[in-house]
Amino acid sequence: MQISVRDVDATLFREFKACAVREGKTVGNLLALAMKRIVDAERKPSFLRMKSFDWGKGTETTSNEIDDVLY
Repeated sequence: MQISVRDVDATLFREFKACAVREGKTVGNLLALAMKRIVDAERKPSFLRMKSFDWGKGTETTSNEIDDVLY
């Protein structure tokens, strides 16, 4: 597959191409690897991406209680 990408910083692209050469890979191979890593990372659950939610009445101090047990 052949693609065109706009708005790529020229200096960054040169550095990326140099990385590909050092690794003995093509720019396409290295770009595909970078894209796969990003997509795979998005698929993994992350506590940083979790949204907060209300556990209901009576749980207002649950976080503090958990901290007391753990620490």
